[in-house]
Amino acid sequence: MILFTTTGVQAAPCFDNPKQAYEYLLAQEKYETQALEQAVVNINSASEGELVTLDGIGSSKAQEIILYREMFGAFKSVDELEKVKGIGAKTIENNRARMRVQN
Repeated sequence: MILFTTTGVQAAPCFDNPKQAYEYLLAQEKYETQALEQAVVNINSASEGELVTLDGIGSSKAQEIILYREMFGAFKSVDELEKVKGIGAKTIENNRARMRVQN
């Protein structure tokens, strides 16, 4: 016997016309993007994908953060990110509210 559950899953509504469906999808995408942009990032465990959500952090800088973390251990403070190649005080300040240091 197979049991299916739908915990936390919500079906999309049905629409009378394509324009309503399109507007709904755009609103959902905007909501998801805003949620992602406001999410707090733990720089000691964040993946490359999570790190690139930070302002001014692209793929190569995210990889530098991960490499630094692997070589020198966990960050003790957000300000320690300045030791990572390519990351300066401005980048840290722009993201301070969204970054955390947890082990």
